[in-house]
Amino acid sequence: MKIAGNIIFMIGLLMTLYTGFTYVTKEKVVDLGEIEITAEKQHRFNWEPYIGVGVMIVGAGLFMFGKRKSMTN
Repeated sequence: MKIAGNIIFMIGLLMTLYTGFTYVTKEKVVDLGEIEITAEKQHRFNWEPYIGVGVMIVGAGLFMFGKRKSMTN
């Protein structure tokens, strides 16, 4: 659980620092039989920084209060 908490905390930190990302899709603008014209369209996906802080709190809770896997069989 401590490793999972640490990973979730790092994801939350990245979400707080980088509050979104951009991706590109291709759209067909004109289709005249064998002739096609496409255009690239940019899309932005955003989230609020407090969502990253919430994920960091969950990760810290798992790290602090999660049980470590027992080494005995």
